Parts: sequence; structure tokens; C-alpha cells
Amino acid sequence: MKQNITSLIKDILEACKRTYDRGYVASNDGNISARIDSKSVLITPTGMSKGFLKASDLIIVDMDGKLIKGSKKPSSETFMHLQIYKSRPDVNSVCHSHPPYATGFAVAGIPLNKMVLPEVIIALGTVPLVKYGTTGTDELYGSIAEYIKDFDAFLLANHGALTVGNSVINAYHKMETLEHAAKIQFIAKQLGQVKTLNKKQTDQLINLRQKFGVRLDLGLKKTKLSNGGK
Repeated sequence: MKQNITSLIKDILEACKRTYDRGYVASNDGNISARIDSKSVLITPTGMSKGFLKASDLIIVDMDGKLIKGSKKPSSETFMHLQIYKSRPDVNSVCHSHPPYATGFAVAGIPLNKMVLPEVIIALGTVPLVKYGTTGTDELYGSIAEYIKDFDAFLLANHGALTVGNSVINAYHKMETLEHAAKIQFIAKQLGQVKTLNKKQTDQLINLRQKFGVRLDLGLKKTKLSNGGK
């Protein structure tokens, strides 16, 4: 199903501005894209600040990364976006940035696998740590490929964070949720401890996912959960 390009442009520009204003990126970092249809993707260009993009700056590429429309050069991480769309037909947007707290966990080599906050458990489950892959190369997606079918949010070792969603705003909101969770866990650790929910409490929250249209198994595979037991 083809998406309305005008609406997608508006949503990407809004998500880019929020990403920049919240300090999730610096300088020209990050990239956001949206699936237009089965053959094309709208994506931010390389070398431009996300806080100052205009509609004319966005470009359209085909599923092989070939430029279809626009005058700017595609992001160096376009391949990663395209491979995600090919692997996840349900994903319509990809958001990549470097939010400080989430990236701090990624640099420290610590996944966000603690069962702590109800909203995070429902929306994301856990967030795996994806091994390092050189930016702008096939290696980066190769590291993500192991997890992409089972998770919507990822910590990229020594790099940043990545979220996917059924719309641009949905993907962006998951980035907000990820960074908020990382910040709270960081603060709790400084205060002495990160208290987790027990298995019963966690299971109740996971079962609520159906009510909100979230996959029951999302974010729960291929990662060791950390909670307070029974």
C-alpha cells in the first residue's frame, strides 16, 4: 500500500526536529526513513543537520539504494534501512540516532534487559545490545540481522540506538521511550539500585500487549530477562 508522500515528509521533518531539539543527535548525526511502497523509501540525506532539514532536502531511493528523486546524497546508512524493510514487512519507518543515555549503555556494553518500567515492558520488552558494525558498511546491518525479526529497539555497540515502527511517529516515540528508560535506569543505579518487577508482574504487563496491539513476544526472544523472580 502506497503511503502519502506529503504526510511522510511532514512526519519525518517533525521527527528530525524533535530528535535534534532533544539532543539525541549532534551536528549531522542520525537518519530517519519511511517506506513509501514496496519499491521506494523516503530518507534523510547525508551531511545535513536533522534540526534544519527542509522538505526539498529529503530524497527517495529504490530498494537497492539507487536515487529516484532528490538532489542530495543518500545517507551512508541507507543500506541498513533498506535491509530492515526487506526483513520486516510490518515496519514502515526506521529511526537511528545517538541519544546520550541509551548510547552510554551501548558504549558500556550493557543491554536494557531489566524488567523495570511498565510502559517500556509493554511497548518494547527488552532492548538487546547489537555487536559493533562499521557505520556505512554492510557489516552494520549484519549485526542487526540476528535481532531484527524479534525486536523494535536496539542498542548499537559503540554507536547509538535504532528503533523501528509502523509509522514515522511510532518509530520516533520508541526512541523517546528507549532513551527515557535508559536515563531512569542510570539515575536509579546512581541512587543505589535498580529494583525490578517480579515474573508475575512482568507477565501481567506482557499480557496487556494484545490490548494495545503489540506482539506478545516482542522484545523477549534471544535475550536473558532480568527480574526479581516469582
